[in-house]
Amino acid sequence: MGKVIATLLGLLTLFLGSGLWIGLALVGTGLGLVELFRPAMPALKLVAQQTWNTVAAPELLALPLFILMAEILFRTRISEALFTGLSPWLRRVPGGLSHLNVMGCTLFASVCGSSAATTVTVGRITAKELINRGYDRDLVTGSLAGAGTLGFLIPPSTIMIIYGVMAEESILRLFMAGILPGAMLAVGYMGYIGIRAVLNPALIGTPPAPSSLLEKLRALRDLAPLLLLILGVIGSMYGGIASPTEAATVGVAGSVLIGFVQRTLDLRGLYTAARRAAETCAMIGLIMIGAMLLSTAMGYLGVPRFIATEIQSWGMSPLMLICVLLVFYVMLGTVMEGLGIIVMTLPITLPLAIAAGYDKVWFGIFIVIVVEMAQITPPVGFNLTVIQRLTGDSMGRITRATLPFFCIMAGFVMLLALFPGIVHVVPDLMRSG
Repeated sequence: MGKVIATLLGLLTLFLGSGLWIGLALVGTGLGLVELFRPAMPALKLVAQQTWNTVAAPELLALPLFILMAEILFRTRISEALFTGLSPWLRRVPGGLSHLNVMGCTLFASVCGSSAATTVTVGRITAKELINRGYDRDLVTGSLAGAGTLGFLIPPSTIMIIYGVMAEESILRLFMAGILPGAMLAVGYMGYIGIRAVLNPALIGTPPAPSSLLEKLRALRDLAPLLLLILGVIGSMYGGIASPTEAATVGVAGSVLIGFVQRTLDLRGLYTAARRAAETCAMIGLIMIGAMLLSTAMGYLGVPRFIATEIQSWGMSPLMLICVLLVFYVMLGTVMEGLGIIVMTLPITLPLAIAAGYDKVWFGIFIVIVVEMAQITPPVGFNLTVIQRLTGDSMGRITRATLPFFCIMAGFVMLLALFPGIVHVVPDLMRSG
């Protein structure tokens, strides 16, 4: 078995180190393992079968629609509406408008399953405005980086869809399970910002004048399109009216309507959004095909079972196992992006978590959070790159500003490990209701 694992790691290192696309690297590694250790197996037939099984999965139908919805919303004035709609409500809160990043990302994540899209959409307005108003630059960039990752945790989430397909778990149940952890993480971010502002008022500059009740109510008009879209997408799923795919269709139609009403979207923009969504889906599809092929090859060779048995022989407690997995995923996040991390490791780590007493839904939330942490882990952390483009700050400065929010996420993971029932609160309520 040592020869098989050494070959697996060697092929992956060779392909990924050569700059090959992740999807093709996974396909090449899977084919290489089959040809070297199971030469009698029809490799090409295996590729064809895994390709069809992956792309034909009905659960994946929602994925391109949610991606298209995010691309369309990116071309609207949603970011401006978030700023003007939330500002009057946050002026007198400890921390003031610095909470805009967290609140804006939380709301936009409710209709966008992408961490990068959430960060870009909210940050392109809030980052410049807050810095110009005298807010501490590091607090602004750090909160944007941390809150931007909520695009993966708060449903609808593209990562949750991919995990649900690979783990054969209900996507709707995963979506419901992400609500409370996402809200708690957002509250944790806001609590940290508020405490920092109270201890050091200079971080938020001159406090803005308080808003009247009339100004606050008028500001809701700016938020109304997004709130109605959230109600249509999330409400239709949790109300049992629509499946995730049908809710995604509602979201696409609603985002197109918002774009046309705001006069920020025309047919050319719609075509560009559709093309970008198709490119993203093709990339994700190729990665998933490669992951399924590699997973099948490793399964035939007994690699996941061997590794799981070896780790179980160490006699670690469930909490210690989660700590090890947390460090493992953070280390992977320094050299790989989130989707690649999930598809490459899930066949091995999921059985370990289940053997330790955690179920698929809990592990899905855990892995989404650690992938969020990978988004803000240098040098590959994509959210850091996005913020660097928005602000022009050095990667080192952005990384230091993001560290407190990274630590909050790590602490939250341990909280979920100690109290796994947090993940199941909303799904159980929905089921009993």
